[in-house]
Amino acid sequence: MRAAVKYMPSGGASTGKTAGRISTAIALLSCAGIMVSAVSLYHHYGSSKSSFCDFGNSFNCDMVNRSIYSTVAGIPVALLGVLGYAVLLCLSSVYRTKAETPVILLIVSVVGLSFALYLTYVEASVLAVWCVLCLSSLGLIALITGLSVLLVARSRHST
Repeated sequence: MRAAVKYMPSGGASTGKTAGRISTAIALLSCAGIMVSAVSLYHHYGSSKSSFCDFGNSFNCDMVNRSIYSTVAGIPVALLGVLGYAVLLCLSSVYRTKAETPVILLIVSVVGLSFALYLTYVEASVLAVWCVLCLSSLGLIALITGLSVLLVARSRHST
């Protein structure tokens, strides 16, 4: 049986506190991502036109959320967002003390950011319409990825 390894940086208490603060920030941003994705999922399944984020021809969440690009293998992209942000939340809170967590957080967030950038490309080049919720999610995952890079750098520096 393998014993759990705690992530305790050797750089002293201040480095450990900084890592804790970064993990807390990632957890809070993940909660925001879950909320944004849940709202998007709600609108994905809506049958009537909503004015929630309909700002003319350029910004319309309904057009994006109900397009052919709003599902992957029949699974709504917004549901993938909820699940992805939930994984990030668990990693940054429940598993934050494990030595391998910073690298796993970085991998998951880079995958999420790559997918969000692809979807942003679809919005810009294929659909020619923007979704405020999608752009919010893009901003959140970009921040999470940046913080994950910082967390990995700190964990590598302190070992």
